[in-house]
Formats: sequence, C-alpha cells, structure tokens
Amino acid sequence: MMEGVVVKELIRHCDDRGYLTELVRDDDNLLEHFGQATFSMSYPGVIKAFHYHEKQDDLWFFPSGNAQVVLHDLRKNSSTSGKTETYYMGENNPILLLIPKGVAHGYRVLGCNPATLIYFTTTSYNPKNPDEKRLSWDDKQIDFDWQTHYR
Repeated sequence: MMEGVVVKELIRHCDDRGYLTELVRDDDNLLEHFGQATFSMSYPGVIKAFHYHEKQDDLWFFPSGNAQVVLHDLRKNSSTSGKTETYYMGENNPILLLIPKGVAHGYRVLGCNPATLIYFTTTSYNPKNPDEKRLSWDDKQIDFDWQTHYR
C-alpha cells in the first residue's frame, strides 16, 4: 500500500429500521486536524482527475454509486514515490480512503447511476489561495488507462 494511505473498512449496524454506519471518529486518528466536510455528486462515466494538495489530507467516502479511485504518489521522499494504485469504492465496497498531501488523486464513476462523494479535509478551502494543484486526467507522468477492459 502507498505510504501514508489508510483504508478503513466500515461496519454497518443493521436492524429492522435500516442501518447506521460511523464514518469518522476522533479516536480513528485519521486526520491530523479537521478542516471541512464536503458533499459532491458526479454523473455516470464522469472522470474527475487529477489534483493534489501540498498542505491538506483528504478522507473520501462514496455512500452511493461506485467509483474507480486512482492515486499516484508525487512525493519525492516517499518510499512509494511514482507508484500508482487503484481502489474501487462505493455502495458495493463501503470504505474510507485517506489520501495524504502530495498524492495525486481522481476518480471515474462506474455503472449507470451517479456517485456521491463525501470528503473530509484537514484544512478549509480558501478560494483566494486554493491548495489544489491540477494535472490532466490523461497526464503522461501518471499514464493511467481509464478504460474498462472486458475480460
């Protein structure tokens, strides 16, 4: 696993009324500091990639829909520098994914339904000085093939 990346498997507590799932607890020690929580929706087939942060960590959760999440380690001093990893997240695999600063990340919505993303960050978004560095979805350094390969 990429250095600094953490996956937390989520537990659903079910009964005859529905279910409850705890996402983030202070004793998980996932975020150094809590900055902001954000909710986003993307349509089927959409690719939102790539960006990275220099100051903040992200913690991602897809409560509905499904997504192919791609991480690429841009950190020069990391033991996993240059490594690319793929995670499949969403209602079919309910996990939390901690994305450290310096790791480029993006996703593609899978299936025929929109995907919703809830994410937590260690700092709040500053529109006057955003901590968001952009790379193209088809960046040559990352060289990720977003196509589904039928087997």
